[in-house]
Amino acid sequence: MGNVPGWQGRRYEDFVIGDVYRHPLGRTITETDNAWFSLLTMNTNMLHYNSEYAERSEFKQLLVYSPLTVAIATGQSVTDVTQNAVANLGWDEIRLPHPVFVGDTLWSESLVLEKRESNSRPDAGIVKVKTRTINQHGDEVCSFKRTFYIYKRGGGPFNDVYPEAKTELRE
Repeated sequence: MGNVPGWQGRRYEDFVIGDVYRHPLGRTITETDNAWFSLLTMNTNMLHYNSEYAERSEFKQLLVYSPLTVAIATGQSVTDVTQNAVANLGWDEIRLPHPVFVGDTLWSESLVLEKRESNSRPDAGIVKVKTRTINQHGDEVCSFKRTFYIYKRGGGPFNDVYPEAKTELRE
């Protein structure tokens, strides 16, 4: 018996080109999420936070602000792809092929496209993934390619960050 560490995320060596990671957490978008994100980022298009206005649009309901969709998709992928990232290097080919509405539940998955050693960081490598997001009906609502630095095993400042408890955990 002993301490068993929780999921620590992938390191550079763990990525295999062609692997698909289905990210475990779905997220239902609320009206508050959409309004706050729209207003926080200074988007003044009422289609995202004024239901009377949105009902007159072709969508007949509030439309989720696209950067929120991208942010949720990125966040959903962190546990599987960038938990141990040094930095994001870029997002490419962002596509939003289907509208997202308040009340939709989003799920994301990522496909490993490329990986290579870093020339400038011996403790990290560079990985590229394609992430796609679907709604509860299976419609693809978002996709993008993302490139990032990721620490190798033993690399980075984040090893052993869990504090040592002063007392033992008991029943």
